[in-house]
Amino acid sequence: MDSSTDNNTDSSTDSRRPAPSRVVEGWAGRLFEDFAVGDIYYHPFGKTVTQADNQSFTLMTQNVSKTHVDANFGAKTEFGRPLVNSTLTLALVTGQSTIDLSMNVFANMGWDEVRMPNPVYEGDTIYSRSKVLALRGSKSRPTLGLVTVATEGYNQDSTIVISYRRTFMVYRVGHLPGVEDSRPDESSLPDTEHQA
Repeated sequence: MDSSTDNNTDSSTDSRRPAPSRVVEGWAGRLFEDFAVGDIYYHPFGKTVTQADNQSFTLMTQNVSKTHVDANFGAKTEFGRPLVNSTLTLALVTGQSTIDLSMNVFANMGWDEVRMPNPVYEGDTIYSRSKVLALRGSKSRPTLGLVTVATEGYNQDSTIVISYRRTFMVYRVGHLPGVEDSRPDESSLPDTEHQA
């Protein structure tokens, strides 16, 4: 069938108007006032740690531990295989938490009580969750607030592989630096399709 016969409307004489456009903001993260003590966030993204992830991170950080990069050595340990670099696990779980906790961070103040109760192996998938433990306004920077959380990373078997406390400063409502003035004009985007 000829596709030109599928449409009974001649587009050159179509009087329908293009659909109106609107800017719909995406998730922009939490500000200090959005947190409440006791809130628990299950961070939405998981990551399967590959051999390439482990080797790349280990070598990039100049870590010379054979347990991360030498499969023959790892096979002769009690684990029977290479371990994933623990600082990769810390970086991964911290990164996973940013969507819920620190998209609007001013500064990370530090990690405390970092524990690795179980090993991570290449091929494990890591997920994470955080609980808000404390909130306080900054005395020296009144446009910011301090948030303290407990975060846990766990694998595909629900085994906790890392836990820590982290404190960070986030902006208060009305004080987040804006980047809207960096946006180009929307006129370069194509017209919308006609609506009936």
